Amino acid sequence: MAEQQAIKLKIAGKSYSFTLKHEAGDAQSLTDKEELYRLAEREVNTYVTRFEKARYEGFSTQDCLAMAALQLAISNIGLSRSREVGSEDLQRLEALLGEVDQYMNRIDPEKK
Repeated sequence: MAEQQAIKLKIAGKSYSFTLKHEAGDAQSLTDKEELYRLAEREVNTYVTRFEKARYEGFSTQDCLAMAALQLAISNIGLSRSREVGSEDLQRLEALLGEVDQYMNRIDPEKK
């Protein structure tokens, strides 16, 4: 049976209710999930506040939320790209593995 926990988050001054669920095989506990939601809430509000303080002419709260969403998406995509292993990286790793194998075979030729 799934455990559930109701939480409320306040984003840009408006409250939102969420129900977090934890299934038996989930890697994250309800506490971990709640912490993740609270950190996300804090980060979104930080971005919104930053845009509100910049006082862009004609910017509404909705505009600030849109800009915060854009900034967070850009950060997320940048992080994803930095974690990708490209084919060049794999080729370099394979070449290094070959060099290590050759070195190890020269040190201990009996392990062939």
